[in-house]
Amino acid sequence: MSARDDILARVHAALGTTPAPAEVTPGGADVTPGGAEVTPGGAEVTSGGAEVTSGGAEVTPGGAEVTPGGAEVTPRGAGVTPLYRTTSGLTEDELVALLVDRLEDYKARVEVVAAEGLAEAIRARLEGKAFVAPDGLPAHWLHPGLTERRVTDSHEAPLAVVRLDELDAVVTSSAVSVAETGTIVLDGSPDQGRRAISLVPDHHVCVVPVETIVGIVPEGFARLDITRPLTFISGPSATSDIELERVEGVHGPRTLDVIIVR
Repeated sequence: MSARDDILARVHAALGTTPAPAEVTPGGADVTPGGAEVTPGGAEVTSGGAEVTSGGAEVTPGGAEVTPGGAEVTPRGAGVTPLYRTTSGLTEDELVALLVDRLEDYKARVEVVAAEGLAEAIRARLEGKAFVAPDGLPAHWLHPGLTERRVTDSHEAPLAVVRLDELDAVVTSSAVSVAETGTIVLDGSPDQGRRAISLVPDHHVCVVPVETIVGIVPEGFARLDITRPLTFISGPSATSDIELERVEGVHGPRTLDVIIVR
């Protein structure tokens, strides 16, 4: 089995599809079970009524799409059960505990607060700092004492990178958090803002509503729109590329404060 065949076999196993074996003619041309011949040069050939496109996708007379390897693709949602976990089965308490453990392992600072304590928790993290917040951040999240030091960013009136670099911190909400990997995802929604504001300032205060925490990655992607500008955050920015010495703040904020709201 070639490396390509091995990879395709794993894909089919995960999707629950069954590849159909391809025959090989003496001249080296692959012949699919439906009788369509594909030449080694990739020329379009029809045989027995099966159409083979130059891009390698084949369509049988019945309209079923066949991959270049000869496997018929089962339509999504046709009762195929993935061969991987799609839910974690964890309780809310277990999700919070696991996420806190992972984030602290990444050297993030984590606090779990009630909704009525959120404004004070954010104020404590931003004491004496000038900060940026997206225009869609809920107003009641910010303590009145922070008003003078807040700068607002929006898609309509974006701050220049130079101005963002002058600020000490940023406050955003989040879209989804995956407890198993300790990953927080921002999707550019109004309460999270543009990607730049979460990457340029040196300190990120990120609010995680408890209802946005999921156990595993498939659960997280099920909640995300992958056409949006997604930012995945797993702890403060850090690298050990040079002589295995950890250096923080290279690709983003060196300090990450996560406030989980229950």
